[in-house]
Amino acid sequence: MKIALIAHDRKKDLMVQMTTAYKEILTEHQLYATGTTGLRIQEATGLPVHRYKSGPLGGDQQIGAMISEDDLDMVIFLRDPLAAQPHEPDVTALIRLCDVYEIPLATNIGTAEILIRGLQAGFADFREIVHEMEHKPLSF
Repeated sequence: MKIALIAHDRKKDLMVQMTTAYKEILTEHQLYATGTTGLRIQEATGLPVHRYKSGPLGGDQQIGAMISEDDLDMVIFLRDPLAAQPHEPDVTALIRLCDVYEIPLATNIGTAEILIRGLQAGFADFREIVHEMEHKPLSF
């Protein structure tokens, strides 16, 4: 599965802790992240991460484009609800796209942990099944 990992500045340490704790699960998936978050994850875990620009410079929108093309299966976005974000409209648009395209989304560590453990248990396999069905030729 393709998983996006995004974290606001005051949540980056928490993202690194989470990806370190669940490295064995995440290693089975393709990881995408915004700039600094992706770098921090790579340095701490050694996991391969495709890095986009930082969020305020368009990284959120790049991940949003993946969602709109149905090329992303899950988003973990550790948001800082107590800090104003200069790119808040981009954040809101990303969350909206997850709802429009029915992409599982976690915006806090509690939900993120449930999604990651759900990956391990196969609870998100429906995304792969849907993709297989879309690419299967119709037989009459």
